Amino acid sequence: MTTNPDTQLYIDGAWRTTGDDLPVIDPATGQEVSRVAVAGAGDLDDALAAAVAGFETWRATPPRERSRVILAATALLRSRQEEIAHAITRENGKPLGEARAEVIRGVEFFEWDAGEAMRTYGRVIPSGPDSRNVVHHQPIGPVAAFSPWNFPVSQPARKLAGALASGCSIILKAAEETPAGAAHIARAFHEVGLPPGVLNLVFGVPDEISRHLIPSEAIRLVAFTGSTVVGRHLTGLASQHLTPVLMELGGHAPVIVCEDTDVDAAAALSADRAMRNAGQVCTSPTRFFVHQDVYERFLDGVTRGATGIPVGPGTDPDVVMGPMANDRRIAAVAELVEDACAHGGTVTTGGRPLGDAGYFFEPTVLADVGDDARIMSEEPFGPVAIVNPVDSLDTAIDRANSVPFGLASYGFTNRADYVDRMVDRVEAGNFSINTLEASLPETPFGGVKSSGYGREGGTEGLHHYMVVKNVMHNMDIG
Repeated sequence: MTTNPDTQLYIDGAWRTTGDDLPVIDPATGQEVSRVAVAGAGDLDDALAAAVAGFETWRATPPRERSRVILAATALLRSRQEEIAHAITRENGKPLGEARAEVIRGVEFFEWDAGEAMRTYGRVIPSGPDSRNVVHHQPIGPVAAFSPWNFPVSQPARKLAGALASGCSIILKAAEETPAGAAHIARAFHEVGLPPGVLNLVFGVPDEISRHLIPSEAIRLVAFTGSTVVGRHLTGLASQHLTPVLMELGGHAPVIVCEDTDVDAAAALSADRAMRNAGQVCTSPTRFFVHQDVYERFLDGVTRGATGIPVGPGTDPDVVMGPMANDRRIAAVAELVEDACAHGGTVTTGGRPLGDAGYFFEPTVLADVGDDARIMSEEPFGPVAIVNPVDSLDTAIDRANSVPFGLASYGFTNRADYVDRMVDRVEAGNFSINTLEASLPETPFGGVKSSGYGREGGTEGLHHYMVVKNVMHNMDIG
């Protein structure tokens, strides 16, 4: 069995082991592939001290030099795409093609923010002849960042890119289930000479680490990607110390399919994207509201598309969908499917765990699910598409907005008036038309309502990592 190297902590420019570690499991087999070091209180204190010192060095580094270092590290990551992709697949289970694409997506986040590092412009405010008012944007300080297991490279990259480009130091608590991706990133920055303390990488018991880092006076921003439940908890911890937060939380993305669209093309795309990463994507299209005139045709297309998706280990070149992350996710999705059927839903394909080894679940399509079913209000975070008919666009918009989430949303139509109505009324931070791609490095990404606060990416991506300082300067005392 191929394994990954054991993963260490990276603190103050050096790798370290601890007296404790955890197993890393391949979800395709259920077997251990490596160990990951667990940070103790002393390690976290060292990381805090290192981040404080590293911030003083990095904030004084010119933006052009910060950009050079970031781009040098990303060049290494590009050159190691294949090695990193195989590590991702062994820990996360996603097909190698998806893992390769994720490495490049993470690199592109770094490349975009490296450019933005040199464009954090202030402004001069018109004033009297003997005074000046100038607005400056300055790095906020050391950041405590938390990234999830579903995208082991691109999610850490998003946090690190924003912090490093802005001039902040960072302590990243990456997912102990999938540690290799973040370790590869830290290794690349170490090799290109990032000053010690600017980037610190820790793993361990999430609640213990958050309760240790967030209350520290050293931490000036908390950045998190994950579930809404955990996001609320971390926001509560931060609020006790008036520490700002950047929260990218859960979703339950609606897809509105209008009667004028290319139904067959929309159905084929929907089946593919709903099952990407086994549905373990916060922007995954999950709730399909389809105009009744094209409902049966769309449902048939999605069902056929999902049924034809090859499932298996991500290392198999013919596989399109890999396993879920763990057995807990299998049980959670199975419960939601069972409850949906109890509330009028019909399974048109899938609906069950798959195989005797690993954490596989069949690509699943549910039809005509009642609004009182749990899956209509709880994000499945699994390979499930829920397809329900609607009688009008207004009904579809109302049902799209009926949950407390508002991260990503989608619409299929060729009518300009439909587009305008959806853009105006659908409650989400990201709305895509005739595509199920939610964001790019150059576009802002984030949610509304219970899907979070703040934006990553685009020209807005560095805003949360900086503070605004107004300088009023009189030429004479008076």
